[in-house]
Amino acid sequence: MTDATPSFPTLLQRFFVDHLRQQRAVSPCTVAAYRDTFKLLLAFAEKRIGKTPTNLTLPDLNADLILAFLDHLERDRANSVRSRNARLSAIRVFLKYAAHEDLTALAVIERSLAVPQKRHDKQVLGYLTRPEVEAIINAPDPKTWAGRRDRALFAFLYNTGARVSEAIDLQAGSVILETAPVVHLHGKGRKRRSVPLWNETARTLKRWMQDLHDRGADAYLFPNSSGARLSRSSVRQRLDLAVDAAGEGVPSIRAKAISPHTFRHTTAMHLLQSGVDLTVIALWLGHEDISTTHVYMEADLAMKEDALSRLQPVNATGVRYRPPDKLMAFLQAL
Repeated sequence: MTDATPSFPTLLQRFFVDHLRQQRAVSPCTVAAYRDTFKLLLAFAEKRIGKTPTNLTLPDLNADLILAFLDHLERDRANSVRSRNARLSAIRVFLKYAAHEDLTALAVIERSLAVPQKRHDKQVLGYLTRPEVEAIINAPDPKTWAGRRDRALFAFLYNTGARVSEAIDLQAGSVILETAPVVHLHGKGRKRRSVPLWNETARTLKRWMQDLHDRGADAYLFPNSSGARLSRSSVRQRLDLAVDAAGEGVPSIRAKAISPHTFRHTTAMHLLQSGVDLTVIALWLGHEDISTTHVYMEADLAMKEDALSRLQPVNATGVRYRPPDKLMAFLQAL
């Protein structure tokens, strides 16, 4: 190793400090996820090859070690395939960065980058019907401060499809309620987007902001009782209470696993079913790649096919499309 070639510890530190935070400006959540991945990987490497993290070299992160680490995550830590793939993605980002910094390890890095993501069944998207959404939004007690906040929060989540992190970080100054109501959200990777507010949502937020007593533009829009940032666990707890109450009037709610993220899926599905273009929904949700949004299209088509199959008479014989050409038949079979 030449003097110009940085050591593995130096590379890893530069990756987090310079590359992720300074150059890519990723969110603190992403940094934390990558950090946890490497804490697990380095601890595993120390047990497997007997080297402390400080003494590791880049060639030590070979394909065999990475594959063994991924197996360890699934077998010993009972991680899901999705979690396993997320850890692999973090390692890949580091290796691609390292390839530009240490040319002597290119061969090892290339083999390590060839470790594939593991295929897995996609989870069926859970979403709410309009009556279910309305029941949950109206469940909190409007006579209490917390109840009014929860109503405003749930209405906001449904309108915007915002991530929970975006909602609890939102400041009052980012909401414009005059003329054309809109909210300016800060999403993943510090990306910003503006989402229009429906008139009913704007009225709900306007009433709620009166409860904030002009705390200022920097105040959290959905704070806890002391005015500080509401935690994710608190949002989940408040939603669970609303779901329990709403289930008394709308029993179908009780059969569904509902989390704050369910509002996001619900927003996307309702927009799609209302005829909104997929590219607009991608912008609405803050998806960088429209392929992420396409999962809602697939879910909607699957539900429509299921509904159509139920409409067929019991003794009806299904008629399948027959391609008129051998080449078309080949393409159809792919």
